[in-house]
Amino acid sequence: MRSVTYSMGVSLDGYIVGPDGDFGWTVPGDDVFRFWIDEIRQVDVHLLGRRLYETMLYWETADQDPSLDEAMLEWAGLWKPLPKVVFSTTLSSVQGHARLASGSVAEEIERLRAEPGEGEIAIGGATLAAEAAAAGLIDAYRAMVYPVLVGGGIPFFPRDERRVDLELVETRTYNSRVVYLCHRVTRQQA
Repeated sequence: MRSVTYSMGVSLDGYIVGPDGDFGWTVPGDDVFRFWIDEIRQVDVHLLGRRLYETMLYWETADQDPSLDEAMLEWAGLWKPLPKVVFSTTLSSVQGHARLASGSVAEEIERLRAEPGEGEIAIGGATLAAEAAAAGLIDAYRAMVYPVLVGGGIPFFPRDERRVDLELVETRTYNSRVVYLCHRVTRQQA
């Protein structure tokens, strides 16, 4: 069965964007960008909320930007053909290899897990990940922790009243002072 992973950049105090909506502090250095390229190679389908989908739209045509370096072109070449499922109540259409979700997060994940394939089902966006986490559907949390405190905003982790035990399976420290943490879900309690 394909695993469901939630990966995002996060401030040391636990937010994916600050209180003003800014996430410029997550601009990756070359070493971190290489990590994201390697990670996307493991993904079969990416689930996105509307805000992240709109942020990532740039990459649908980025390969036409002559100012991009080799790594950015490589990312664009991987991202553009990747199947994406967008969860939105306000969008009426999406572009490229994306489709609007026809069911709940749980229904979409169940359907995707039933399809053949060995790659991961990736979730992007804290709101969408919180819904999947509440249903006990996330198998691994991957946090790229940036050395900044933003004081509020949208939290990386869902704020619910449920305990989830995790096992640390990987850490990396990058030259850009960013720390990668990968935790696998071991047991969930109501």
